[in-house]
Amino acid sequence: MESVGFKEWAVVCQALGEGRHSIILRKGGIAEGREGFSFKHHDFFLFPTWFHEQPQKIRGPAVEMPKQLAGAVEIRYAAVLDLARTITSWAVAEALAPLHNLKSEVVRDRFEYEDQPALHVAFVRIYRTNPVWTLVDEKRYGGCRSWVELPDVPADLQLEPVLSDAEHAARQREFANTLARA
Repeated sequence: MESVGFKEWAVVCQALGEGRHSIILRKGGIAEGREGFSFKHHDFFLFPTWFHEQPQKIRGPAVEMPKQLAGAVEIRYAAVLDLARTITSWAVAEALAPLHNLKSEVVRDRFEYEDQPALHVAFVRIYRTNPVWTLVDEKRYGGCRSWVELPDVPADLQLEPVLSDAEHAARQREFANTLARA
């Protein structure tokens, strides 16, 4: 597993870690650089963030916001990228709604951000870290960027898949079928 973190809303990290969905939608952060955003790492740790009034932007039952530790970041989940696509059709973005928990207006805002409507979508397999990897929250982790370099991965860190192979394969088929139909 690469020692890199993907910054994502804590409520999205939690939903992925609980197996509620298997896709990540991203437009990119302000500080992504000239090339813009891409899913440039095949495997990465989910680095939870607590910005942008997250619970109000999530669909479904009331979401309990994960606790933020003062001065620390808990890495509870890792992801392996199975497939990444750039979606340039709003119809395709809408068709993905059953596969994630973001409200439609949040997806629309991300899709229409800046001058070229598009959205990056990744289908990922999520793994639970054991033990939880706790990092000191440092200034270098801040800012509006998606990727952060992490310290060396602890030698004793183990990864356990959140979904069974069969569940993961079924979701992968559903994702591929949704993209094909839209």
